[in-house]
Amino acid sequence: MPVIGIPQPFTITAIKTENAATKTFSLAGSLAAEPGQFVMVWLPGHEDKPFSLANADPIRLTIAAVGPLSQALHRLQVGDSLWLRGPLGRGYKLHLPVQGVRHIALVGGGYGVAPLLFLAQEALAIGLQVSAIIGARTAASLLLVEDFTALGLPLMVTTEDGSTGQQGRVTDALRLLLAGSSQRPQALFACGPVGMLRAIADMAVQENLPIQVGWEAHMRCGIGLCGSCEVGQGWLTCLDGPVFAFNPVQARET
Repeated sequence: MPVIGIPQPFTITAIKTENAATKTFSLAGSLAAEPGQFVMVWLPGHEDKPFSLANADPIRLTIAAVGPLSQALHRLQVGDSLWLRGPLGRGYKLHLPVQGVRHIALVGGGYGVAPLLFLAQEALAIGLQVSAIIGARTAASLLLVEDFTALGLPLMVTTEDGSTGQQGRVTDALRLLLAGSSQRPQALFACGPVGMLRAIADMAVQENLPIQVGWEAHMRCGIGLCGSCEVGQGWLTCLDGPVFAFNPVQARET
């Protein structure tokens, strides 16, 4: 059930260390959520912050310790509680208006990989062919490679320093995938840093492919009141996104 008003407590049932900075928290409970939606997470004594859902049933959150709240979350243990409000925003839509799409590519960079794991599971469940590209600066920064591998889908891994997988960026791997005639995807779904999203959105235009991007923005309220996450032509990331079927910054600039 959605938790839109007052944050509600959820008990931590498992904690998995993903890398030196990131942990995945499994919670007792579920949410009626789409991949790409987010929740506002709160702990007493802290301001709540948005985090993408890595899964909705059960709830899973993949969180990097980069600020006071996330560092406090990393100190929690199994059996402790955290508080959620959501799901919020617009997620990825797998039932595309473009007819005949059966093969999709998911492209994730950095922390943007987490919501794409949720999306991959949903896409496979409805019979879509899914290819995935995930990347990071180094092998030590990669996220959820084992989880994607366990899904049995074609997976390309990139690192900028070449410490594992293909050396380069996810956009380099995507160009290779789009160049293949037999495995060419018919739609793109991406999540990651803004620069990566801009590049992939440009590639989608060049290749005449539908695209959905999970946009990053500073969000405070999560419900469209504060305006801190405005992007493009007056769009609010927390309400009109965070998933857009276009590049919202490019739309503003043109």
